[in-house]
Amino acid sequence: MAAPAPRPSAPRPIRAPVLFAERARIARLGRIRQFVFGSLDGLLVPLGVISGVAGGTGDPKAVIVAGIAEAFAGALSMGAGEFISGRSEAQFQRTEVAREMEQMRADPQGELEEMIHFLEDEGIPAVEADRLARLLALHPRAYAKTMIEKELGIPVDPELDRIPEALIMGVSYIAGSIFPLAPYFFLPIPAALPVSLFSTFCAAVIVGFVRGKLAGLQLVRSIGEIVLVGSLSALGGFLLGTFLPRLLGYS
Repeated sequence: MAAPAPRPSAPRPIRAPVLFAERARIARLGRIRQFVFGSLDGLLVPLGVISGVAGGTGDPKAVIVAGIAEAFAGALSMGAGEFISGRSEAQFQRTEVAREMEQMRADPQGELEEMIHFLEDEGIPAVEADRLARLLALHPRAYAKTMIEKELGIPVDPELDRIPEALIMGVSYIAGSIFPLAPYFFLPIPAALPVSLFSTFCAAVIVGFVRGKLAGLQLVRSIGEIVLVGSLSALGGFLLGTFLPRLLGYS
């Protein structure tokens, strides 16, 4: 008597934390923008203010007070701006999602034809695109999610909580501002100015390195882009801060 055929093993369940781990990782890495934006602004804007005050007044205390005030004001402004702009974007996206959902209820056949068109545009043959679209339509949540992401290019449930991004922006700004300001605590202005410029340059290299590592970019290119953009901005701020007081007759 032949042995019975082995029963196929049941598919191993996939736990939700494992299933969405990559998505969460990409979301965290997506905050590179806030880190680079905040830290680079924290390096360059205080540098321009500090250099201008140093060249215009020659008073170390005035430089330190102006640098600290600008650092905290800038960090609060950048953090608040990131929070408000991020929430505004998410609220706009939610309005568009609601409008699209209403269209799907009002004109299901038209939306189905749009879905078929999107699938065909991605290289799926017409017959299979029609079958896939009708299959998706049997599952409203998956159908709506697919339609919104393909037609609007936005998530179906945009995130309103932008506190982490705001904190990253503000903290990065404060951290960046330390480098151009710190030398004025320990050195006279003639010696502090070149040290401030050099430390800002070194910090820009660090920002470029971290950006390259996190984003998987070529390190030399990532560092070069940050240093080039930062150097041009710093030069403009330094020249403006140095010569503007003279043009206005304040030095």
